[in-house]
Amino acid sequence: MEKGITDNSDLKKMIADYMEGGLLDNIIDMFKHDKNLYELITDLMTDERMRVRIGVTALLETLILEDPENVKKTIPRILFLLKHENPVIRGDAAYILGTIGDREVVPSLQEIISDENENVRIIAKEAIEDIQAKS
Repeated sequence: MEKGITDNSDLKKMIADYMEGGLLDNIIDMFKHDKNLYELITDLMTDERMRVRIGVTALLETLILEDPENVKKTIPRILFLLKHENPVIRGDAAYILGTIGDREVVPSLQEIISDENENVRIIAKEAIEDIQAKS
């Protein structure tokens, strides 16, 4: 029996491939029509392909304006990525949290201001400044 597109791994791969191919508008439309796709955000943020990770950032930058309620529901999963072994993922998570702009994440961002990676420290500090500027 075929798994079909409803299998999360197939769906995640399809979305990641679309992002890598630059089809962000298509993905934005998919997220607007299927709120369950937000569950895939952190998996997409940890994809090995840089274009996919950049695509997730662009996706969330757009959706925070158009669908803030559902974007904010991703915060607990994104907070988890602040402890990821890869400093690029930690930095991306900090940047996205700053973009979302929820004051509740400031304490978590303050924890990584002393991260071993200089870029993560800088991004975390800028994210906190962004959140404070929005309030």
